[in-house]
Amino acid sequence: MELILAVVIAVVVAVAVTGGLVISGRKKKQLPPAEPPSTAPTITAPPAEPHVGDEAEAPRDESRRTVEEVGLPTAEAEAAPVTEEPAPEPEPEAPAAPAIEVPEPTAGRLVRLRARLARSQNSLGKGLLTLLSREHLDEDTWEEIEETLLTADVGVAPTQELVDRLRERVKVLGTRTPDELRGLLREELVALLGPELDRTVKTESPEDIPGVVMVVGVNGTGKTTTTGKLARVLVADGKSVVLGAADTFRAAAADQLQTWGERVGARTVRGPEGGDPASIAYDAVKEGIAEKADVVLIDTAGRLHTKTGLMDELGKVKRVVEKHGPLDEILLVLDATTGQNGLIQARVFAEVVDITGIVLTKLDGTAKGGIVIAVQRELGVPVKLIGLGEGPDDLAPFEPGAFVDALIGDAS
Repeated sequence: MELILAVVIAVVVAVAVTGGLVISGRKKKQLPPAEPPSTAPTITAPPAEPHVGDEAEAPRDESRRTVEEVGLPTAEAEAAPVTEEPAPEPEPEAPAAPAIEVPEPTAGRLVRLRARLARSQNSLGKGLLTLLSREHLDEDTWEEIEETLLTADVGVAPTQELVDRLRERVKVLGTRTPDELRGLLREELVALLGPELDRTVKTESPEDIPGVVMVVGVNGTGKTTTTGKLARVLVADGKSVVLGAADTFRAAAADQLQTWGERVGARTVRGPEGGDPASIAYDAVKEGIAEKADVVLIDTAGRLHTKTGLMDELGKVKRVVEKHGPLDEILLVLDATTGQNGLIQARVFAEVVDITGIVLTKLDGTAKGGIVIAVQRELGVPVKLIGLGEGPDDLAPFEPGAFVDALIGDAS
């Protein structure tokens, strides 16, 4: 048994020795020959990628961008705020000064604008001439003449007066040629308009201060526009003007008046919207005195004549302005298209302030040219200016003769 165990052990040892020699021989056969160690490692560039259309080829030497080391910001740099220099703002250009306009002369302006009275001419002037030219002037014809005058807003009393005088003169005259009838009608209409009345706009103060003109009227009559146009009339006559924008009741009224003033080089004194009108009017006269202006025009708020408190405020404006000196002119602006309603307004305004003159606007757009006669009779003051359009120079001094000639047409 011991012999068999010794033999097995000897066989195992022999097999192990033989296997170790075989493995050792294989290792020695696969190892390459030893090379001396290199001092610096060699870096080979990656092969270049083929371009579009290139055949696969050996790598080529190409210049390549190197990676630069970039320092990262420190914690302190990150905490510090980055301030950027603001771009310099361009300096605003100074607004160009508005060109100063030279208004048309006022002399003979109504004659130049006579064509604007075409509607009143057809209804009043030519209508009367047609009726008077009939062969027989019976009662029916005279009633038509009365109706024509009343429709044109001449008024009841002036109408009756005119008809009576025409009937008398036609009866005495006997013959009625077109020229004779036209001359007859012209004389009677001019007489009703009061050619003896002084229609000059008073702009010269008896004291050593500018002339002060206050403009009053209801909203919508063209009051602020009329004030601006009146400034042009005065500038055309060689006057220097200061405007007072005391209409703080209506939005943008001060801007509108200032625009009118800038056109002719007139300075505008204004205050905040909704401010005290009396204070602004007072300052306007004060500035006019300081600048030694010829005229101060004050545009007041367009107070509704049915509001007692607002009308009282208008009286306050008048009293405050008179602390500088007496008012030289108070002009009431009426819309000619309102007819008899305008006469009601005129009566109420006349009770609050002493109206010295009337401005009739929109006379070119109405067939009621007879309102000129009616309003003069109602207030006992003359119509001084009439508006015959929306142009800047369409405000004309009223001339009775030229007005009647425009109404009844030429003598042809």
